[in-house]
Amino acid sequence: GGMKQFVKPGQKVVVKPNIGWDKVPELAGNTNPKLITEIIKQCFAAGAKEVTVFDHTCDDWQKCYKNSGIEAAAKEAGAKVMPAHLESYYKPVDLPKGQKMKKAKIHEAILNCDVWINVPILKNHGGANLTISMKNHMGIVWDRRFFHQNDLQQCIADICTWQKKPVLNIVDAYRMMHQNGPQGKSAADVATLKSMIVSPNIIAIDTAALALFNQVKKLDMEAVSHISKGEELKLGTTDLKKVNIKRIKI
Repeated sequence: GGMKQFVKPGQKVVVKPNIGWDKVPELAGNTNPKLITEIIKQCFAAGAKEVTVFDHTCDDWQKCYKNSGIEAAAKEAGAKVMPAHLESYYKPVDLPKGQKMKKAKIHEAILNCDVWINVPILKNHGGANLTISMKNHMGIVWDRRFFHQNDLQQCIADICTWQKKPVLNIVDAYRMMHQNGPQGKSAADVATLKSMIVSPNIIAIDTAALALFNQVKKLDMEAVSHISKGEELKLGTTDLKKVNIKRIKI
């Protein structure tokens, strides 16, 4: 069924990559711009009215957008690119199912869209140990300090309980930063896996991505406990035997 399963004619779509760092694509600090181009094209082919791309960056947003290659790739494919560096872009929402986080301010692009597609890059992270689909939600939120000050792993799970969930998660694992994340120091931190994982089930996809990461560097589920905490909040399953997995080799 392709993208038409997730994007309907006339819809406003947000594509949310990781654009957090002022890094070129080869260093795997951000989502691959070529993947973003293809997703945008497929959204328009499915009938999307408009596609918007943004991320709440960690480094200077203009440098991140430019040097990641994502701004140029998105605009060339016909998408709008929005900044996210001011609090005025964010509006408060309630998280009634959250354990530690009960409220958050979410970027207006997500609030105003019909559907959104979550496109993280799989990589090591100094705080959360791994950043994948669930943690990529921190880029739609204004106050990230709250996460770090109030049980980071639980807060990552909590933000994913928000009612407007991504219709699709696409994990970029073409290049994977296996150490010194989330920024990385050099090309020595990067493994080339030429892989991608796609699923609407955010817990299953992050479980599968952890298994892929473990092919390069071992990390147990407890180290990435936001995944199991998300399962406890009924966001999906970590039991991949219950999931219909289709493997495609090109």
